[in-house]
Amino acid sequence: MHRSASRLTRVLACAAVPVILTVAGCSSDSGKESGSNGEKKSGSSSSAKPNPKSSKTLEKPAFAALPDPCKALGAPTIDTLVPEAKDKAGTAPKSNDLATRASCSWNGLDEDGLKGSQYRWLSLSFFRYDSQATLGDASKRAEEQYNKEVEAAKTAEGAQNPQAAAVGEVGDQGTSVIYTVKKDGNDHYNTTVVARTQNVVVTLDYNGAGLEGATAPDHAKLLQDAITAAKEAVASVGAANKAPAEQPQSPQPQ
Repeated sequence: MHRSASRLTRVLACAAVPVILTVAGCSSDSGKESGSNGEKKSGSSSSAKPNPKSSKTLEKPAFAALPDPCKALGAPTIDTLVPEAKDKAGTAPKSNDLATRASCSWNGLDEDGLKGSQYRWLSLSFFRYDSQATLGDASKRAEEQYNKEVEAAKTAEGAQNPQAAAVGEVGDQGTSVIYTVKKDGNDHYNTTVVARTQNVVVTLDYNGAGLEGATAPDHAKLLQDAITAAKEAVASVGAANKAPAEQPQSPQPQ
């Protein structure tokens, strides 16, 4: 009996071994899968993080404000370009915003009796841009607007024989566009000067016509006067962004 009992014990012990191994094997496989899944999750999580080195730093805009467009040109300039202006202070739309865009215009009729009249019209516009992550650097956005303004002048409604030319010493970029428009039986000689200074675009439109038998204006002189005024307008952008200490001081009375 003792021998039979010992033999039965060995048989039961051997029969239990496969069960233990099977359980151990399942437990080991489960551990591998968990580890694998853990590694995948960890990998996907780290790849989703933004790379600081790949993010582009946007430029700081050179100019933070615009000048008052109706004061950007001095009185002598207005007298030269628009003699007998109806309102030398200019006319500004209510939508002006010196943070982004603003404009002003002047017009006048210089009558000379039986010799007819000289008509002049002048418009000055400013566009300022900030840097934005979705739209790009301020100067790049201004350059895009500059190109749009030049193209708009070249394709103006009724423009006859538009001619574009580069203009030097007027900001970072400068272009003039001249053309003629027939209006009410008269030839109106148009000049547009578009300039970009850093993140600001300046557009100056100037046209003239001889009415009631008056001699037609000299288009070359209109162009030169427009370029001179555009340079003054560009300079006003820099002046408007100077710190108070840098602003020109009025002479103190003695």
